[in-house]
Amino acid sequence: MVLHKKFWLVIGALLACVAFTAPVAAESKKTTYTEDEFLRTFGNKTREAVAKQLGQPLKKEQSVKPSNASNVIGRPTEKQGKPDEVEMWYYKDLVKYDPKRTYKTIELTFVNDKCVNIAFFNNR
Repeated sequence: MVLHKKFWLVIGALLACVAFTAPVAAESKKTTYTEDEFLRTFGNKTREAVAKQLGQPLKKEQSVKPSNASNVIGRPTEKQGKPDEVEMWYYKDLVKYDPKRTYKTIELTFVNDKCVNIAFFNNR
């Protein structure tokens, strides 16, 4: 009889966990977007707003200026004041380009905490 009560107690606890976590997971993430939907939803948004809707990216990269950039482009690249902070975030399989297929990689480029560029790739 004691084993029977423990069994139902464990089952009840598991069902309660599923009942409370399933709605939160369903609200926070949409599985796929069209290209236009994605561009309208995340263009010019902050990192915080993007992370709130999509979660943390699979990969983040910081942009680094090459040491000889001034020589390559033929003009000074140094400017006064604080340098721009550029960061790229990468997500996978979020944007559909036809009814059955999604882009393999989505890159969002943030400059000073605003999303200024969004790119979709299948070859990365």
